Amino acid sequence: MPHFSIEYSANLDERLDMAEVCEIVRKAAGETGIFPIGGIRVRAIRCEHYAIADGKPDYGFLAMLLRLGEGRDLAARQRAGEHVFKALSAHLDPIFASSKFALSFDMQINDAATSWKRNNIHDALKAEASHG
Repeated sequence: MPHFSIEYSANLDERLDMAEVCEIVRKAAGETGIFPIGGIRVRAIRCEHYAIADGKPDYGFLAMLLRLGEGRDLAARQRAGEHVFKALSAHLDPIFASSKFALSFDMQINDAATSWKRNNIHDALKAEASHG
């Protein structure tokens, strides 16, 4: 972990490259230095059906949730969260400037006792680094 899930209103597709958004979040997460690169996941889920505020169809949203494992103190999580949010928010400045838009980002810590994982990406990255 960390796993970032982005839900967004379908009306953003015409104004935003979601692959680029995922890459900005991935890069910013790596820059924090507190997340293992091999554990970073960023996914975007288009919400075809949604209702916002008073129902005007041109309103948009992007809601990001970060699920991460235990072991990082609050100050480290806050610094990392602020760094990722700042990078994402700056990228979305044109959306804020041209439309009514809501951006949110929340962190959720998974309890290690009820979180199962299997991942061989970490070992592959270590092997690449030792051969590089």
